[in-house]
Amino acid sequence: MPSSNRSSCKPSGPAFSGFGLLRWALIGALIILASGCAGRPKNVLLPVADTVPSSSRVDMLVATTRGRSSVPGEMFTGERGLTPAFADITVSIPPKNARKAGEVAWPKRLPANPATDFATLKADEMTVDAAKKWLTTSVRKSPDRSVLVFIHGFNNRFEDSVYRFAQIVEDSGVHSAPVLVTWPSRGSLLAYGYDRESTNYTRNALENLFQYLARDAEVKEVSIIAHSMGNWLTLESLRQMAIRNGRLPAKFKNVMLAAPDVDVDVFRSQIADMGKQHPQFTLFVSRDDRALAVSRRVWGDVPRLGSIDPEQPPYKQELEANKIAVIDLTKVKAGDDLHHSKFAESPQIVQLIGARISDGQTLTDNRVGLGDQILAATTGTAAAAGNAAGLILAAPVAAVDQNTRDNYADQIVTLRGAKGGGKRTARVDCGAKTSPTKRCD
Repeated sequence: MPSSNRSSCKPSGPAFSGFGLLRWALIGALIILASGCAGRPKNVLLPVADTVPSSSRVDMLVATTRGRSSVPGEMFTGERGLTPAFADITVSIPPKNARKAGEVAWPKRLPANPATDFATLKADEMTVDAAKKWLTTSVRKSPDRSVLVFIHGFNNRFEDSVYRFAQIVEDSGVHSAPVLVTWPSRGSLLAYGYDRESTNYTRNALENLFQYLARDAEVKEVSIIAHSMGNWLTLESLRQMAIRNGRLPAKFKNVMLAAPDVDVDVFRSQIADMGKQHPQFTLFVSRDDRALAVSRRVWGDVPRLGSIDPEQPPYKQELEANKIAVIDLTKVKAGDDLHHSKFAESPQIVQLIGARISDGQTLTDNRVGLGDQILAATTGTAAAAGNAAGLILAAPVAAVDQNTRDNYADQIVTLRGAKGGGKRTARVDCGAKTSPTKRCD
């Protein structure tokens, strides 16, 4: 594209593609690179010493279909692994006077300070056999021999899902053996299409886990919490299991669907395929969920399950017919700026989750930046599905907003790699002490 063609810089017409699009994206990259490395550190999974006796500890089993990372403190990337992997991770939660319930106290710098921050005490990969032994030991410690499985949503890095689940376990007060299922998410609003396909990629692995829990005589009860896009993965895996086995196991007591990014018409068929014996479903909805509003535009203006009005037909009648409990969070003032994580960040709601599980009967950590809000408010299918056009809107904001820089830096690298045919490059850890000669990309 000739540099003298000034009309080619306008965001419309045929010129808004190809080299013109790449040029705008690279301008955004330069803005991001020039804007520095301030903000919360990444790669927080390097273990630190357990120095605060008054802190709480959450020891979880992690099952993942993510690819392994060579970056210290990251453990797993947003790319897809060839086979499932397992890890034993312990997170230290600071004393109650150091944080609010519902809050993930991210470290301000590394190493984390267990007195004020969430801190990783242990992060060890495990074999399948070691994971089975971990599960047996942990289930035997549970008063009711129960397991709590958490499946995170769209726009989550590995560490996001680990710390968010640790917060849910701690604030809910559950005593079940905690199992985190984390699938390959690139942790960006612009990777929506990739993330969606990653849930499909993980369906069989999650069903295999469910099948194992169903067979394990030590496990007496299973509860599941799914958030956002993780609901699609959860419902599809349960559906597969029901079709394969003829029904779902009675020990699967509760499935909590938080802000489900699921087509309401598809949900009807999924529930029907599970048969009459299915878990007690609890649906958390919020009609002001901006993330689901964008998703609705992406998927042909069909309502998303997590943003319906449960009092309106035909939803009211269908929910009652399937005995699905509904908790409407529309008026709850908690969560991120997209109103998409209320279930985890509202102290009252997360305690309700714990009470519901403990009585036998409601998540991602979205670092939403100003650029994300602009995309959610003004863009349609192209930006939400991962088109580079969305980068143009976000790039100027990235100069002043750290969360936007974090969310979009990887997408710039991916775009450059795709155009040049190269591989994604490793990132410098901006949260650790780095050499002045290294730049953060």
